[in-house]
Amino acid sequence: MDKRIYIMHAEMCKVFTSPVRLEILDILRDGEKSVNELVQLTGFNQSNISHHLQIMKDKGILRVEKKGNYVFYSIANPKVSKAFGMMKEIVMDQLAESGKLYKTITTG
Repeated sequence: MDKRIYIMHAEMCKVFTSPVRLEILDILRDGEKSVNELVQLTGFNQSNISHHLQIMKDKGILRVEKKGNYVFYSIANPKVSKAFGMMKEIVMDQLAESGKLYKTITTG
């Protein structure tokens, strides 16, 4: 495979290294949201949300649509949402497994 594909893949994966961006993506899995809605749902300030939205938009992760005075963001490709869901399931599996291991160690 062409090495440039791996470089592009790595660059896209960098988007998913921020807990703030992951929270935004999780919210957007339920449908498009305005910046104001994302601010309310996350508790982060507008400047912070806008910064992370711009990063994801620049990498092609998010789609932007202007409606009147509002700008709405949504996930550009449903495969991103699916990949996000799969990774979240893996994390939940790991948490469940580590909980079992902890119980085994402490109850001996």
